[in-house]
Amino acid sequence: MHSDKGTENLNITPLDPDAMFEELTQKIVSGGIEMDMGRLRAAYETARLAHSGQLRKDGSPYVSHCVAAADISVDMGLDEDSVVAALLHDVIEDTQLTHHDIARQFGEPVANIVEGVTKLTRVQYTSKEDEQMENLRKMLMAMAKDIRVILIKIADRLHNMRTMAYQTEEKQRSKSLETMEIYAPIAHRLGMQKAKWELEDLALMYLDPTGYNEIMNTLQERRATLESFMSIVEDKMRKRLEEDGLHVTVYSRIKHIYSIYRKMYAQKLDINGIFDLCAFRVIVDTIPDCYNVLGIIHDMFKPVPGRFKDYISTPKPNMYQSVHTTVIGSEGIPFEVQIRTWDMHRTAEYGIAAHWKYKIGDTGIKNGDEEKFAWVRRLLESQQESDATDFFHNLKIDMFADEVFVFSPKGDVINLPAGATPIDFAYSIHSAVGNSMVGASVNGRIVTFDHVLQNGDIVEVRTGKNAPGPSRDWLNIAKSVSARTKIKQWFKKERREENIVRGREMFEAELKSKGLRMDDITGEDILPQLLKKVSYASLDEMYAAIGYGGMAATRAVNRIKDELSRLQHSTEKRTVLDKVTEAAERREQQAKRTVKPVHGVLVEGIDNCLIKFSRCCTPIPGDGIIGYITRGQGVSIHRIDCENAKRRNDKPEDIGRWIDVSWADEIRETYTTTITVVSRERSGLVMDIATVMNALNSKVRTINARDTGDKSLVVITLETKSLDELQTVINRLRGIKGVVEVNRNGGKS
Repeated sequence: MHSDKGTENLNITPLDPDAMFEELTQKIVSGGIEMDMGRLRAAYETARLAHSGQLRKDGSPYVSHCVAAADISVDMGLDEDSVVAALLHDVIEDTQLTHHDIARQFGEPVANIVEGVTKLTRVQYTSKEDEQMENLRKMLMAMAKDIRVILIKIADRLHNMRTMAYQTEEKQRSKSLETMEIYAPIAHRLGMQKAKWELEDLALMYLDPTGYNEIMNTLQERRATLESFMSIVEDKMRKRLEEDGLHVTVYSRIKHIYSIYRKMYAQKLDINGIFDLCAFRVIVDTIPDCYNVLGIIHDMFKPVPGRFKDYISTPKPNMYQSVHTTVIGSEGIPFEVQIRTWDMHRTAEYGIAAHWKYKIGDTGIKNGDEEKFAWVRRLLESQQESDATDFFHNLKIDMFADEVFVFSPKGDVINLPAGATPIDFAYSIHSAVGNSMVGASVNGRIVTFDHVLQNGDIVEVRTGKNAPGPSRDWLNIAKSVSARTKIKQWFKKERREENIVRGREMFEAELKSKGLRMDDITGEDILPQLLKKVSYASLDEMYAAIGYGGMAATRAVNRIKDELSRLQHSTEKRTVLDKVTEAAERREQQAKRTVKPVHGVLVEGIDNCLIKFSRCCTPIPGDGIIGYITRGQGVSIHRIDCENAKRRNDKPEDIGRWIDVSWADEIRETYTTTITVVSRERSGLVMDIATVMNALNSKVRTINARDTGDKSLVVITLETKSLDELQTVINRLRGIKGVVEVNRNGGKS
């Protein structure tokens, strides 16, 4: 379960998810967006029932979060499957619904998206970092197949950050740090600037509330002055551009808080030392108009040298295109002007989401889109052998690094991280080119391998058939994660024996520095556990990894030292625990030998007693159960969540009559239970229900239907073998047209 599901109210009015969903439908209809509203409503009702009883920290029904995520998805311009998946995005993780259930009712693509967003909650991890890494790796793998996975995850995270005020201070900081390190950079790589800015600002509010409030207060104090300045410049630019016959839209904004914060940090300034707090956008119809506007802006204001960037001729990897220039007005205040077309503007605001149009039956990737997401696959390939710490370090490099654009001799544009060298260039072409490189030249001049490349450089690599391969020093020179990964792979493959020798020397030296000996870790009873801690099958494999750079010797020894300490502390407890466990197992086996099941139920301490299943809750195998001793009638079996069972401590005279019972291991009988279907009134409902029950081979005893105003109630008494079998029936009934909810006697399913 998500930790933000709780029962506490914080003195605020809980949200009404039904009203939120109606507002969402109005937004879709009034916006002229083509979607099957019946399908969206079915998804909402499914999510509402599945999350029934779950609350958020603000006391709102949990499904309100699902509707909010869907609303953000609509704002992003996502397709119908995405909005359906957003409504259902937590059901696999937090409810009884499965991938199969979702696929059957809403289609395989929706089920795959929901599964892609779902965390690996049922897996045990050795550390929080490992859990975080594997969940992120799983999400990136799903994202490589269908980019909508990450778009919905960003919508999910955006709403969680908007409502983070209701979490504990520790949760606020941990989620904000994860947002700043992972989700905001991914939004940036996808070109989703609007989402990126909001995620960064919200995260900063919890990571450095003092810095955030200082900027907020200063901007509030200056707001009137800034807005007056922006209005004057806007009017001046618009008037001049229209006089020159250009059709333009001009608007301005105060830079977002985290952008100002980063500048203060990078330049060691307080906010009073930052003057370019405003940015202007000029949106035109065509690319030639962009350059016409640029010339006019430079004629009107004095351009700042070195602050011109042309991302139209050389787009960023995230598809961002604009011309940027910084100029100084007559007031002496510098400000940035971004010039772009409307298509570029939509891409700048929503990134890949602005373009994502799906056809029925598509898997999510269209022709020509593969290269846009190649960075996702490259990232995954480069992290296959990383541990959690390296994975996050490399991810941040890939996401945050500024880029440098260079050219191959044929004129191909290659983008590399800032500070890249000819080694990075060679490996970006192909592993074989990097492995056989013997020299490089930049702009026709021979350079060293550690030469730092600049924008516009023409880079040529010289290779040799008998090249000795990469040097270990290259690992310290290369800036890109991809290049370092490929160098490590070469050493892993070509120098295994050398790696083992080198790795053993490094490991033993580190072990000695920590006051440990090899004898301390090589015992038959502890070595397998220590190797499991570092995720290697043998010492040689670990040595080889250390030798080629796949794992640092320091990290391996630290993990082993931690595990040794844990094993030492647990040894003393284990003897006592083993004795307790053995005694419990003996008692359990004794109980199984002496008590025989009656109608599939074992009653603690009583053999061959009369059993009766209570009609108030009709328990079936799979339900938690408890027994009540009735005078002269044996034991009545109740569901543990039955209202009568919940009140078992209310009457002192009844306390001694409640007794522990359990289901037998093998059950061959069938059990009678009752469910109620609530539907909008329509003809043919009972026939549809009967058809579903027949298709499932369910043994139905009775079906009774009655109308109550605009609703129909259908009560079904049936026989079933288990809760899983009943849940299948309920899920199928929920899919019938008009069905609002399905209840079991004694409580909601």
